[in-house]
Parts: sequence; structure tokens; C-alpha cells
Amino acid sequence: MKNKNLFLLLLLIFFTLVSCSGDDGGNTPDPGPGEGPVDPPPAAAQPLDLASYSNGSGVMMQAFYWDVEPRHGWWDLLSEKVDDWADAGIDRIWLPPASKGQSGGYSMGYDVADYFDLGDYFNHQTTETRFGSRAELDNLIETANANGIEVIADIVLNHNSGGGLEWNPYREKETWTLFDEEHGNASGKFNRNYENFYPNSTSPYDPGSLFYEETNLDHNQQYVQDWLWEKDYSVAEFYKNEVGFDGWRFDYVLGFEPWVVKEWLDAVGGFSVAELWDGNPDVLEAYIEATGAGVFDFATFYKLEEAFDRFDDLTYLTRHMVWQNYPDKAVTFTANHDTEKDSHEDNKIAPENKLKAYAFILTHPGYPTVFYLDYENENFQAKLDQLILIHNTIATGETEVLYVDDDEYVMKRNGTSSNPGMILYINTSGNVKARANIQTNWNATPVMDYSNSIDFQTSTGSDGKVTLRAPANGYAIYSIME
Repeated sequence: MKNKNLFLLLLLIFFTLVSCSGDDGGNTPDPGPGEGPVDPPPAAAQPLDLASYSNGSGVMMQAFYWDVEPRHGWWDLLSEKVDDWADAGIDRIWLPPASKGQSGGYSMGYDVADYFDLGDYFNHQTTETRFGSRAELDNLIETANANGIEVIADIVLNHNSGGGLEWNPYREKETWTLFDEEHGNASGKFNRNYENFYPNSTSPYDPGSLFYEETNLDHNQQYVQDWLWEKDYSVAEFYKNEVGFDGWRFDYVLGFEPWVVKEWLDAVGGFSVAELWDGNPDVLEAYIEATGAGVFDFATFYKLEEAFDRFDDLTYLTRHMVWQNYPDKAVTFTANHDTEKDSHEDNKIAPENKLKAYAFILTHPGYPTVFYLDYENENFQAKLDQLILIHNTIATGETEVLYVDDDEYVMKRNGTSSNPGMILYINTSGNVKARANIQTNWNATPVMDYSNSIDFQTSTGSDGKVTLRAPANGYAIYSIME
């Protein structure tokens, strides 16, 4: 009998330990009220008014996708949205390349022909760009700025397209390198010919380009530098001082040397982010150091894809990412116009994992970007609005990972003396998870989930420890109640 009682006692202790940890490889049933040291909050406890907090942060909206519709009406459509975006906490919008491209009214702007034609000239079979007229662009920028939103220009600095044919002695054939008023450059500003592209008399080599190789601009030439950023008539000065752009997204910076971006920023300043498509954080950090520009944090993007999709292992979320060392220069994202059209599954995050990925970037350091099509998804928008609110208010202070395994990730932002901070709990298992003994900064304090993902409130102990829950295949974000 004594041996039987001892066996039952040991069995009871075993199941108690399992229920408190909630970590059983994803097979934990929905925790009941008695599982773990869960203390209900006082009846009088109320949610914080998050709108009364501000940590000085904002979020950028990528305000386009490939082949946007309606053609010629995009600037007007965005003008109708910026007021709501500002209310949601968006402080910058990134626009597609605004200048006329070879594809005319069908161009997404990356086949740039005339840097100074923003819908002003009849050029490439159209006056308006795919996105609209110059007047409509001006109205969009004015409307955005009136709502406290900066407007970021997408700048294509290396490859050109849409010029006229001319004999090119350096390639010993005809090339489409003649850009003037009659050949694709209706503004007559920054006219170009074969001498301005690799190879030429001053640069007798061809560094190569993934795009329009024969019209890869030679930035070593003073003429090209003058027209792009150095002189008061340059593209940079035109976009900043006449059009009113507030900053720059540099397209395909692998196509030219880092000093080009540095000199551009030295000349005109402004917010900046470079598209250096490389998942190696060391490469991205070296670019930050060489240019002073921000970068899209592809290291984080690929760690999110690996954690949620490719390997289904949340420990990848603790590996090296740019925001860890350069939080002010890392522009984090979960999707963009290129990743969403890429057919390779490792270059995109699956739709069913998008919100968990957004929960990560909108609670961690770095400057997050929301992709237009994700925000317009009716199943995402309210949840993204809440995540943006959390990002701009209580997602502040030092970052500390409290627990991680293959299907659970618990992270704390320590807040400040006047801001409580928050705790993110991601769960990729098929069941509700509970994790006990999470160490908070809140002693004997009621807490709740502010992401509206799980209906759960509790209180921390006098030592600040608490048991928290996360919904199946989802996330919760906890902070104090009043």
C-alpha cells in the first residue's frame, strides 16, 4: 500500500510539472483556470488607454504592389487613404518610382527613362504615368504632409531604359543609349548618350548589371554626378526641393558602389533605406557603416520565413539580425512588391504566418514596414491596426528573450519609468499554450492581452512572476491594467 501511495504521489507531481510548463511539443490542451499559478485580476482593473502613451515611433506603409490598379488613378486613390493611415499610426509612405518609364502608362517606374517627367510630358505614348499626373502627385504629397506623413521616393540610380538607338563604338554595335527630347527624355534634362554608360572613354570596363546591362550609368563621371545629386538642378534637388519628397528608397544598390548613396545623402539628406537583397546581417551592417543609410533588414525577413515556414522552429528568431545592432537603421518587413510576386517559396512568408511575423516586427526594435496588400486584406487590417498601436505606444525599452523553443517564443520589452512595456508570446502549435514563471517587471499587478488575440487576464505575483497564455498558432501581447 505504501509503495502504491508513493507511486501515485510521484505521478501527481509529474503531471503538475507538465501542466505548469505548458511545453509538451504542441499537445497541451486548452489550459484551465486552475493550471499554473494564475491569479485573477481585481474586478476594478481596467485596460490601459494605449492612445495616451507614445514612444515616438511610427510605421512605414509600402503604398503599392506590382501592377497597381487603377492605372492613372493611383495617386488619387492613395490621397483618399492617408488620413486613415495617419490615424492608424503610419508616419511615412513609400511610393513607387514616380518618373516616366519606357513602358509608359504601364510602367511601374523601374524602367526609368526620364527622371524629370513625373507626368508632365507626352512621352512613351502617355502624359500621365501609370500612377497619375504630376498635379495628382503634388496633391498626394501635400495631403500626406498635412496628415503628418512623410513621403519617400523610390530612386533607380543605375539602370535606364527607353532611349533611342545609336552606334556605340565601345560595344561595336547599336545600343539604346540615346536619351534626349526626341528619344525618351522629353524633359530635355539629364540628356545621355553612350559616353554616360559602361563601358566608355573614362571607364573602359563593364561591371555588369542584372537590368538593362547596356544602359548601366557610370557614376564615376562628373556629368552623371552633377545631374543625379551634386548640382542645384540635379534629380535629388528636384525631388526634394521642388516636388517635396522627404526621403529615399534606393533601388538595387548592388548595381553601384556604396559611395554613391553616401554622396547623395551628404548632398541632400533625408530619411533613407537601401534595397540590398542579402540575408547576411554582416553584409547589411557593413553597408550601413559605409553609407550612413538605413537598409531593409533582409536578415530578419529570412529568419521569420525560416522560423514560421521553412523549418517551423522559433529558435531562429534569436539569431543575428540587423535590428539587434542597428535598431535605428534596420527597416524591418514581412513582405514587399518583389517577395510577393516571387515564385520561390523561400522568398516569401506564407499568408497563414503573416500576422505572427508582423507581431514580431511590430514589437521588436527596428523601423517596421507594412505592405499595402497585407493592410488591405480584410482579415488582417483590424489586427494590424492594433499591432501598429502597440508598436507606437508600449513596444519600448530593452529587449529580452524570456523563453524560446521550437513552437514558443516569449520576449519582453522592459519599458521606461513612464511606460510599462510589454511581453510578446508567440505560439505556433495547434493548441493554446500556457507558460508559468514568466518574469515580468510588474509586481502584484493585473495584466491582459492587448492584441485582442486571447480573452485572458491575470495578475503577477509579488515577485513579478506570472503564467501567461497564447492562442493556438497565434500570438498575445501582454501589459499591465490600471
